[in-house]
Amino acid sequence: MIYTCTLNPSVDYIVHLDELHVGELNRSVKTFTFPGGKGINVSRVLKRLGVDSTALGFIGGFTGGFIESELRNEGIACDFVHVLGQTRINVKLKAGRETEINGEGPMIANDDAAQLMEKIGALSAEDVLVLAGSAPMSLSVDVYEQLAAEAVKRRVRLVVDTSGPALEALLACRPFLAKPNHHELAELFGAAALTKEEIIPYGRRLVERGVEHVIVSMGGAGAFYFGQEAVLCAEAPKGTVKNSVGAGDSMVAGFLAAWANGTSIEEAFAYSVAAGSATAFSEDLCTKEEVEALVERVRVVRL
Repeated sequence: MIYTCTLNPSVDYIVHLDELHVGELNRSVKTFTFPGGKGINVSRVLKRLGVDSTALGFIGGFTGGFIESELRNEGIACDFVHVLGQTRINVKLKAGRETEINGEGPMIANDDAAQLMEKIGALSAEDVLVLAGSAPMSLSVDVYEQLAAEAVKRRVRLVVDTSGPALEALLACRPFLAKPNHHELAELFGAAALTKEEIIPYGRRLVERGVEHVIVSMGGAGAFYFGQEAVLCAEAPKGTVKNSVGAGDSMVAGFLAAWANGTSIEEAFAYSVAAGSATAFSEDLCTKEEVEALVERVRVVRL
């Protein structure tokens, strides 16, 4: 079973405007409300691609209830820890340029954190755990390390999609999959902005440090895959970008879905890139039909 863990989920409220006038009354053209958070996005895309998962993390209040209800309506299993306070609301204003206003998550008590740790402790070597996104300020700074260490003890395959010190710490757990974008990769190694050529040695270094599969996303410029057996490069399909939220999460889900179905690494990587692009070209997360319409347009080159 694949488990996704979202420590700081959100209700994503997306508001489209013709123009944003600061300090004045604005009327929306259209609005959307989705359950949000990187791990939750992975679960939602996995389900659309025909792969089941269970969503873990912390939720609270009526906003947390909305997330749980929406996920269950989509056929996604939930095993959240319920906390006091309200799950945050993130507002994304789209009026030409996109403006984001992210809410503050609830306080997470020590007992809440212990409950989540118990759930991780019940996983086994047959399971995959996706650790994705930011952590609430109320949790210990090494919360991801603690969760990962508990998973590694049980030989769980670990998937990592975070950044900064958390990413650095989790690499020591030799994850099954890590998916930094090119900015996060540069930050990891203390480098300036990386060209495509400069990404290659750093991606290889992650494999040398024990990461089994590495995908480095570059937005519209495509992506790289690094593993013991191959280094691959893919160009992203061309299209109109409508949505910057969830493309990276969709790449993680696309790779895991293809891997779970026993495809080759080249096919899994192409499916990952197609899933990320399909989400970028959609108002919501990608559908299976959208991914499969794009995957034939993903050109994968072995380096």
